[in-house]
Amino acid sequence: MGEPPLKIAYSPCPNDTFVFHAWAHGQVPGAPALDVTFADIDITNGMAERGEFDILKVSYAVLPWVLDDYALLPCGGALGRGCGPLVLTREPGDAAGLAGKTVAVPSERSTAYLLFRLWAADQVPAGVGEVVVLPFHEIMPAVRDGKVDAGLVIHEARFTYQEYGLHRLADMGEHWENTTGLPIPLGAIIAKRALGEERLRALAEAARASVRMAWDDPQASRGYVLAHAQEMDPAVADQHIGLYVNEFTTDLGEDGYAAVRGLLTRAAAEGLVPPLGPNALDFV
Repeated sequence: MGEPPLKIAYSPCPNDTFVFHAWAHGQVPGAPALDVTFADIDITNGMAERGEFDILKVSYAVLPWVLDDYALLPCGGALGRGCGPLVLTREPGDAAGLAGKTVAVPSERSTAYLLFRLWAADQVPAGVGEVVVLPFHEIMPAVRDGKVDAGLVIHEARFTYQEYGLHRLADMGEHWENTTGLPIPLGAIIAKRALGEERLRALAEAARASVRMAWDDPQASRGYVLAHAQEMDPAVADQHIGLYVNEFTTDLGEDGYAAVRGLLTRAAAEGLVPPLGPNALDFV
C-alpha cells in the first residue's frame, strides 16, 4: 500500500486551480497524491489555526499564528506587483474622508486587512471608524447599496468594480510598493512541519513542477479553472492568473522573503499581529 493522499485545501480562485491542476490530477511525476478540499482563504486561515490539513493556501497575514506547526513553502503562493487590494466608495473622494467611516473588509486575518491598516495609519490620521467583516462577494453590493461607507476588495474585484458604479479611493498595493519597493505578499502555501524535512522538500518540488506544467500547457487546466471560477468571465479568469501567477510562484526569492518579513514586521509594530521569531520563515 502506498502513502495515503495528503489533505490539501486551497481556494477555487483561478490562480490556485491553475497552479495545482497538474499536481491535483496526478500528472506530476513522483509527487505525493492529494486529497483536495476547496475553501475560500478566510476559511483556510481558520483551518490552519486549528491545525487541520497537511497543506493549505492561507493569507500571509495568518503566518504569525501558525508557524509553530506549519512551514512556509518557498513556492506555490501569490505575490506580485500591481495586484493589491482596493478601497472602493460610492462617490469619488480622498483618504481623509474615511475618518470615522464604516469600512467592510473580507477578513481581519488577511494580508488585505494588514495592508489596509498600514495604509490607514499613514493616510487617515484621524482613524477610520467601524470595520465590519463581510464575505468578499458581498462587499461591492454593500458599498453600492449604502450599507457601508467603503469596502476593501481583493481578487477579481480589481477588474469588475466599475460594473457596480463604484470608485477606487486608493490602491493598497500602490501604497505598499511606493513605500517599500517590494512586491505585495498575498497568499502563502504552508505544510505541516511534522511531515519532516524530506517530505517538505518533495512538496515544494511538486508545487514548482505543477506551476511549470501549467505554464507549458495553459489549455490543460482550462476546464478545471473555469469549472471552479464561480461563473467568472473567462477573460477575467485569464487576467486573474496573469496577475497572481508569476516568478514568485515558482520561487519566493530574496524579494519575496523580504516582502513577507517586511509586511509582518510592520504589522507587528502596529500591534496587528504577534512578532515573528528570528527563524520563523525558514523552510527547513
